[in-house]
Amino acid sequence: MDAALYAAMSTPSPQPSSPRRSGRNLREETYAELRRMLLMGRFGVRTRLVEVQLAEQLAVSRTPVREALVRLLADGLVERHPDGYYAARPNLAELRDLYELRITVELRGIARALESGSVVHNVQVLEPLREHWRALRADMPEPDPGFVLEDEAFHHALLHSSGNSRLTETLTSVTTRIRPVRMYDYLTEDRIERTVTEHLQIVEHVLARRLPEALTTLRKHIGESLDVIEERAAHALAQMALRGD
Repeated sequence: MDAALYAAMSTPSPQPSSPRRSGRNLREETYAELRRMLLMGRFGVRTRLVEVQLAEQLAVSRTPVREALVRLLADGLVERHPDGYYAARPNLAELRDLYELRITVELRGIARALESGSVVHNVQVLEPLREHWRALRADMPEPDPGFVLEDEAFHHALLHSSGNSRLTETLTSVTTRIRPVRMYDYLTEDRIERTVTEHLQIVEHVLARRLPEALTTLRKHIGESLDVIEERAAHALAQMALRGD
């Protein structure tokens, strides 16, 4: 396991229990902490997530825990069974198949412009996209699994700018399915920084019509992300198995 992730796992998270916190902040912090615990494999594969026990552990009432579990169900990080909530297990076999489809679809958005001079990426989409990611580089976000939504927005906009809406629809379907596992990619500062840097490289290559370079950078960017996700998800699975019941 990489040193950055080990440090992130070893650093205790602040308890979301300060009486000065607003109700909204308390809900957000409870959700964020439970999400972090799930991504780190802190619950066994057969451990029922009991509201009252989680509330005691986090020093909050049951209400923010209940709301967090509903959100985590929508995220795909927990499953609901007849007797309650359980941590969802990352499906690494399916992940590889879906990543293969993702790479094929995303690279096609650039390849079709290489093959035909009539296909030109929409600069009215790409220039605001570049400015947004320049702003993120100037004020680098903190590690946060929720950063996956920023990442998805970039890749969807990039593909959309190539002019084929069907490719974009396919990518949206794929990213929705792999989102729970892709959250593992944004747990450390180095991965946030690398993502921001590489996104800027890709969009600047496309805007400058350096399409072969854009294709190479995009392929490497997605492949490295898969490697990180697989390693971290496999570690979380191992932790879940060790905790048992």
